[in-house]
Amino acid sequence: MHIAILTFDGYNELDSLIALGVLNRIKTDDWRVTIATPSPKVTSMNGVVVEQMSTLEEACAADAVIVGSGIATREVVETPAIMEVLRGLDPSRQLIGAQCSGALVLARLGLLDDIPACTDLTTRPWVVAAGIEVLNQPFYARDNIATAGGCLSSQYLAAWIITRLQGSDAAEDALHYVAPVGEKEEYVDRARRNITPYLPAPTQVRS
Repeated sequence: MHIAILTFDGYNELDSLIALGVLNRIKTDDWRVTIATPSPKVTSMNGVVVEQMSTLEEACAADAVIVGSGIATREVVETPAIMEVLRGLDPSRQLIGAQCSGALVLARLGLLDDIPACTDLTTRPWVVAAGIEVLNQPFYARDNIATAGGCLSSQYLAAWIITRLQGSDAAEDALHYVAPVGEKEEYVDRARRNITPYLPAPTQVRS
């Protein structure tokens, strides 16, 4: 099971790396989480350099994908070489999530047609200009597409993916591990409230 987090130059560390940490709480042999980049290295908005763990082409073949955000997303969606590859993303066979400005990428790919989205306040007008309804909430999903708004909502995308692929118990265990001491039950309950309305009923574990 491969989960790829698309990460571009100017990326927001909270968006990519929190999801990476939560997703890696799953310790089964067939579970792999990678930072997928268009180049061998990318540099964050605060100067943190990460090396490529998988390519964009490999991400398009992954079981689940999170489109991370950053300060250069508008440049990303205007880069034909990147967007042409990302047209390989397919919600009929993948779970696809977008964090903050990642929603703009999904909008430009035509994956949010008739689907409202969550995004951050800075990106909101760009997503609205792309013809997408933006919701005032941290998380929304329909079928195999999910979006989250606000850096710390990346936990909800990670929990949604774990729930869909490994079940709700696995997702709650992952969140419980990373939650602040003294707030663990509250933290898990809040995440459950945010993602449960958008899960298949009953929640299915994909093989």
